[in-house]
Amino acid sequence: MASPCEILIETDDAELARQLCLSGQREARRIEQKFSRYRDDNIVHQINQGQGQAIDIDNETYRLLQFADRCYQLSDGLFDITSGVLGKAWRFDGSNRLPGQSQLDELLCTVGWEKVEFNPQYVRLPAGMQIDFGGIGKEYAVDKVLTDLKQHCDREIMVNFGGDCHASGPPAQQGAWMTGIENPLKPGDAAEVIRLARGALATSGDAYRFIVANGKRYGHILNPKTGWPATDSPRSVTVAAGTCTEAGILSTLAILQGKDAESFLDAQQVKYWCYR
Repeated sequence: MASPCEILIETDDAELARQLCLSGQREARRIEQKFSRYRDDNIVHQINQGQGQAIDIDNETYRLLQFADRCYQLSDGLFDITSGVLGKAWRFDGSNRLPGQSQLDELLCTVGWEKVEFNPQYVRLPAGMQIDFGGIGKEYAVDKVLTDLKQHCDREIMVNFGGDCHASGPPAQQGAWMTGIENPLKPGDAAEVIRLARGALATSGDAYRFIVANGKRYGHILNPKTGWPATDSPRSVTVAAGTCTEAGILSTLAILQGKDAESFLDAQQVKYWCYR
């Protein structure tokens, strides 16, 4: 998950806590191993190396593709899991190197979810195209781990992977889980502390992945239509929703809305925190 991960359980049974944490760890690793684009031994690698051939998929992969399709349709193409190839041009490492427009134009020819064919049995990408579940994978893992653990435990649990979290219910002693929103201007410090009783939070922003060139800061969330980072966006957006997957997609889309991020979130009628 490329971030610190934790599972919080309200219990004084140390063995129960140990077993639940081990179970959650196994499931998180399974999801990462199955859907990471940085591996060469999983279904994503097979799909990306398909070169126009149909690749057989299982039900879990199909459901993730379905969700990605809904996100693409609802965002008018701003959320596109085929846009990960743009990472070949961008290195958000704090440097000042910008890619050339010709390089971006070449990569944009291989971006476009509408070109992908999929059904419950297989998925087919045109040669040269790739998919990347990075925009939804961690949030999916949070929700899946929590759902699995609750099947084996009646205690309240919060799963937190890199600040994206989902709570099954309020801990009895405190009444809520205490979670902080990181200050994008002072990474490591909390800009605000939230009492989360039930539901999920997810954050998108540029605190760690960015470049600064010609006096301008470029965040890592790219517009798949232009190949360039979103402009006039908040430094950080945190959204509260029923699931981490829903909160994550809304926070990402808000960044992509640029100056209209707050208006977009108001229209979704969700609780949110924006920092500019």
